[in-house]
Amino acid sequence: MTPLVLIPGMMCDARMWGGLAALLHPRAVEHVLPTEADTMQALAAHLIAKAPPCFALAGLSMGGIVAMEVLRQAPDRVERLALLDTNSRAEAPEVQANRGRQIARALSGDLAGVLREEMKPNYLFPGPDRENNLDLCMDMALALGPEIFARQSRALRDRPDQRATLATFKGPALVLMGEGDRLCPRDRHDLMHDLMPQSSLAIIAGAGHFPTLEQPARTATELLRWLDQPL
Repeated sequence: MTPLVLIPGMMCDARMWGGLAALLHPRAVEHVLPTEADTMQALAAHLIAKAPPCFALAGLSMGGIVAMEVLRQAPDRVERLALLDTNSRAEAPEVQANRGRQIARALSGDLAGVLREEMKPNYLFPGPDRENNLDLCMDMALALGPEIFARQSRALRDRPDQRATLATFKGPALVLMGEGDRLCPRDRHDLMHDLMPQSSLAIIAGAGHFPTLEQPARTATELLRWLDQPL
């Protein structure tokens, strides 16, 4: 059974995936946090050096962006690919321009303010579990700290466009998003689905940027279906 490598979003850890690993038992699941460098190229190289010889790869948001760079560097190692709430394009200029200010604010001691005012409230769909999920997102981010925030922000700011990378991938693929995702909206996912015509496109109702937390059962069903697809 091919092992699965999971890459969480920016300022998240393995908790972002909820109980997915338990649902996949006895399949081997490896959680890789993109924290070791401040470029996508180096983050992907770090993952490739530690990953199994052949693996399924899933990433959400920044994790999906790292996953696309892994695919670019080591296409023969990735058996199947799942991209959740992410974007294959390079960073938009207006977002790039804001990264430096956010990094400076975080490094000066106000990481919590950056997260609370500018980022986390935009991530989640309205619903009864929104506040609990926000608390978890804040806890994961503050545990990682301002230095990792700065590294990840730089990596996102300077990332390459990966549309050509996706167009070369022929294995089983899943493109999944929360229906209410405001950070990575529907057109980004339609593009990735078009670049990989063999992919499945899943839109999760009642979820925003973190369907793994907001609608874990529906998201897990789609991931399990993807993992069971024949090669």
